[in-house]
Amino acid sequence: MAPETIKLPVSVTSPGDVNRLLREVEAIDERFLQLRLRKAGTDVKLPKTSQFLEQAVTLNGLNLLQPADRLRLRQILQAIKERAPVLHMSFGADPSADFMTKLVTWLRQEIHPFVLVTTGLQPNIGAGCVMRTNNHSFDFSLARNFARHRDLLLNGLVSPAPAAALSPRPAEAAA
Repeated sequence: MAPETIKLPVSVTSPGDVNRLLREVEAIDERFLQLRLRKAGTDVKLPKTSQFLEQAVTLNGLNLLQPADRLRLRQILQAIKERAPVLHMSFGADPSADFMTKLVTWLRQEIHPFVLVTTGLQPNIGAGCVMRTNNHSFDFSLARNFARHRDLLLNGLVSPAPAAALSPRPAEAAA
């Protein structure tokens, strides 16, 4: 299976998720190695797999009973771990799982098929997000937008009062 045909499930979003998948595949390999060394007729119990691994296997049509498929999956996951672009995104509040799924889907369609996203919290940004890569930083926060338009905001807050508000009221003028 060529690398370009391997797909990463949308639920696998962060480098930590990729590391967990790698550990699971390695644990399955270890288990099969142990099974080869056991005496025939002993009880065999395969390790349970996570939903992430099940999705990756199903999405790519792999069979974990086949050593070649396990090796291929492990190699691809190792390559993703080492070379996939990682975006660090900070939000004012924890993003929902639905939002993260939509965000990762869009990023993988528009940016890179193996992009990984780590999230953090910065309550001072208000709305929006701050995104960092290895060599760039982008501030899409409400706080940054307010700072950029500070003069416009101050002028709107301290605008001169309308002339009608400054003229005396008719009852005051007669007095």
